[in-house]
Amino acid sequence: MITLDCLGQRCPLPVIALARHIGEVEVGGTIRVLADDPAAAHDIPAWCRLRGQEYAGEHTVGDAPAYDVVRTS
Repeated sequence: MITLDCLGQRCPLPVIALARHIGEVEVGGTIRVLADDPAAAHDIPAWCRLRGQEYAGEHTVGDAPAYDVVRTS
C-alpha cells in the first residue's frame, strides 16, 4: 500500500496526487490518501467513478481522514 500525505492541501491537489501515483501500485493494490480538505470526501469517490477505480472507503488514521482506492486497471 502506498500512502499519500495530502494533509493541508486544498482541492484539487489531493486528487491530482492520487492520479499521479495510482500507477505505482499493482492492479489490485491499494493507495491511501490522507486529506483533511472536506472536498476530498466527494472528489476522491468521484474521481474513482470517472476513472474506473474502486473506492474502498473512508477511514481515520490518527486524527486524519484517509481515503482508500483499489487500482482496478
